[in-house]
Amino acid sequence: MPLSDMKIRNLKPEEKPYKVSDQGGLYIAVQPHGSKLWRLKYRYKGREKTMSYGPYPLISLKEAREKRDRDKRLILDGQDPGVRKQMRKRAAVLSDEDTFAAFAAELLEKNRREGKASQTLKKKAWLIDQANEGVGHRPVKELRPADVFATVKPIEDAGKRETAGRVLSVIGEVCRYAIATGVDINDPTYALRGALQKKQVAHRAAILNPKRLGELLAAIDAYGGHIQTKLGAQLLAILHVRPGELRQAKWPEFNLEEYVWTVPRDRMKMRRDHRAPLPAQAIEILQRLRPLSQEDGYVLPGVADWKKPLSSNTFNNALRRMGFAKEEVSAHGFRSTFTTLATESGLWSIDAIERALSHEEENKTRRAYLRGDFWDERVRMAEWWANKLDELQLVATDGQ
Repeated sequence: MPLSDMKIRNLKPEEKPYKVSDQGGLYIAVQPHGSKLWRLKYRYKGREKTMSYGPYPLISLKEAREKRDRDKRLILDGQDPGVRKQMRKRAAVLSDEDTFAAFAAELLEKNRREGKASQTLKKKAWLIDQANEGVGHRPVKELRPADVFATVKPIEDAGKRETAGRVLSVIGEVCRYAIATGVDINDPTYALRGALQKKQVAHRAAILNPKRLGELLAAIDAYGGHIQTKLGAQLLAILHVRPGELRQAKWPEFNLEEYVWTVPRDRMKMRRDHRAPLPAQAIEILQRLRPLSQEDGYVLPGVADWKKPLSSNTFNNALRRMGFAKEEVSAHGFRSTFTTLATESGLWSIDAIERALSHEEENKTRRAYLRGDFWDERVRMAEWWANKLDELQLVATDGQ
């Protein structure tokens, strides 16, 4: 039967705690020392949970039932009342000292615990530093679209459109994190959609014509600059990895006996280890590079400092010195060259090509079932590609 005030007042403490039910999961727990506490038992997504409403008579029977009905409505709306209560508590203790910079630091630490790649964390920390210069000292509850715009507009005016867009994005991410923790604000970046100039998408230049590719390979082979640059460019063409992944490669990642290079996840865009088969041509180049560096050091050490890798502009600068304009080819463009010619050959599956490039399947359902790395096919494809490059270079050399 439902509780009444008289029945509640007549409840006597016993040696052990006990509870007396009202309706709809609401009950009162009587403690051995005599206190009477309101509780609500409910289920959310199949799990049994409990809410505390406070002591009787401070919380009356009528108030307890009102709280019960309020939380039951939340459950019907798909919300967990326990989580909502925690968020209200969090909001209640927020002060004006809870700055944007403080929440940004929390978000960065959360990303670190989630295992984000070190390079990703470094880039986000840099963007947060840019944001902090404008709004870091401001209480996050006080941030308005005009404050955010005043932070990113000077970056855009300095000609750094892409950076301005990324800073705007990270400010929004920090604000949404603050909202998730209980701060009662709206995301101020939402109102700024379209306020910055759109970034012009520029595809990385790549040579797709086989004849012209042969000429490029011949030019690389005849390059008279530093040997690390020449051999590195040849490896880049053969292995079609991202330039940064090759520049920062270290010898312990290579198993020359097994013809395998394993790129660790902290250097991969998709944040997972990537195995790349090494054709004989790549092995030969690596063996030539071996005496030029430390045993556990970089495969392509810097020219001025062997403790550092080749600089990020090394390959592109070399391509310019060979006479190839930036509109025609870039170091990253070898990936597009490989993708195009391997696809046009009709010899290889799209899945194997995508795995060779360490791309992630965009369709989530298909990705869940596509778990193999197509290794045997990729080994054959790597050998085919290296031989194809040799043939194109030979034709170009004979024609000179």
